[in-house]
Amino acid sequence: MLPSLPVPTLSRRQVLAALAASGLPAVACSAPRLPRITLSGPPAIVSAPLIHMAETHALAGVAGETAFVSWRDPDQLRMMAMGGKADVLAMPSNVAANLFNRGAGVTLLNISTWGALWLVTRDAHRKALADYRGEEIAVPFRGDMPDIVLQLLAAKQGLDLHKDFRVRYVPTPMEAMQLLITRRVSHALLAEPAVSLALRKTKSFPIGLIAPELHRGADLQQEWGRLFERKPRLPQAGIAAVGTVRQQPEVLAAVANAYAQSLAWCRAHPPECGAMMTKHIDLLTPEAVADAIAVSQLDTVPAAAARPELEFFFGQLMARNPALVGGKLPASAFYGMT
Repeated sequence: MLPSLPVPTLSRRQVLAALAASGLPAVACSAPRLPRITLSGPPAIVSAPLIHMAETHALAGVAGETAFVSWRDPDQLRMMAMGGKADVLAMPSNVAANLFNRGAGVTLLNISTWGALWLVTRDAHRKALADYRGEEIAVPFRGDMPDIVLQLLAAKQGLDLHKDFRVRYVPTPMEAMQLLITRRVSHALLAEPAVSLALRKTKSFPIGLIAPELHRGADLQQEWGRLFERKPRLPQAGIAAVGTVRQQPEVLAAVANAYAQSLAWCRAHPPECGAMMTKHIDLLTPEAVADAIAVSQLDTVPAAAARPELEFFFGQLMARNPALVGGKLPASAFYGMT
């Protein structure tokens, strides 16, 4: 059984304090509580705080019920965002920008995942992306994160991902992981906690009898820092509000504050966070989630504060393919600024 968990439920006073600190207008402070708020995210570490928020009723001050639902791939994410199926979604930063520029109604609240991408390999000697030249790599989510990061890093060092490597696209990270552990590929691009899950599965019974020994190969965050002469971290993913909830600053402030508290709790309690996350996402294990928390760069940075790093990242994407972010840099309203 899970141990007793601290519940970071926000009182109305805390919500108002968070609202004041956020700089959002106070006109909506008298709005009634929502009957329900739906949080959604992928089977990735960015979703752990959302799950904790739902489990601990952290938004009781602004919503009668808080629920978490998962999304499987970026296409489903876009459908949920544009179809009103969720209020707050964890998503890759470029998807949020793309939706905003297409008029979908998105307000980015934070960036919290700054590094969770690795090439996982059967060959312990391959440490940099160039070491994989000529090799087959399983890559999930064609044309989306993390494929676009891999393309950027290859191009920056004079390589063409589709000419200098043999890319095998698959629908999801979990399918890339399955190809890897069943020896059908030797390398795969994965995000945490799929990286940690793959490493653990290769040592487990009965999979361990057939799976190869795996290693963390190229660290894409280190590659980013080295090639672009920046800190080795990427504004990879965060949470964004969609739909009518964007017009309720009190709710947005409560969500942002609760997410930061829940992420801090997850970082302080990796095993418990892992057990909680696996209740909502079947393919994961508590141990893999705990491992992922230990190695991922997790830091809740409000969207406005993350804007310089986001705009540099978006600028690199636009230089390669403007459609990846909707053709232009998002306006100030994307960052919750008026």
